[in-house]
Amino acid sequence: MAGNSMSVQSHNATVLNDLKIGDMVEFPRGWYSHWGVYLGEGRIVHLSGGDNDGINGNINSGSVFTICGKNFSKAWVMIDDFWKIALKCKAKINNGKDRKCSPRQPHEMVRVAMEMVGEIGYNVLWNNCEHFAAFIRYGKKWSEQPLLARVERLIDSVKRRNDGPTSVRG
Repeated sequence: MAGNSMSVQSHNATVLNDLKIGDMVEFPRGWYSHWGVYLGEGRIVHLSGGDNDGINGNINSGSVFTICGKNFSKAWVMIDDFWKIALKCKAKINNGKDRKCSPRQPHEMVRVAMEMVGEIGYNVLWNNCEHFAAFIRYGKKWSEQPLLARVERLIDSVKRRNDGPTSVRG
């Protein structure tokens, strides 16, 4: 176990060394990933749930689930040390959305991030930590987490079906 821990620490030290201001950083947590944006000097801006910050994996239903888009809890835009967020996962630089979106200039990302620090609404489908990180980098909210993407498609399908013509069966 200690060997594995050391390899994670060594991996993350390499990632931290390679980070450039504005890079999106993904912190895989098993069935989901936590996301943030690198601000320089070892700092990451991210969307956090406070005591239940999405960092430690202790997710409660109040911060994860919403009904009909209504938020049942708040989150906070926070700036934390890379190592506090990384914990025991292997962080990775993930600017994969650059293929479809143009990133803002690094100084603009930092400015936007600093303006957003504080309390903000949270919605796992439309305003989660990946949406936030994408907004900082690209100016648009976007999440590709597989489960969330499937749920978003299901909700869109139900909305389209409900907005379509109604039929009456006799």
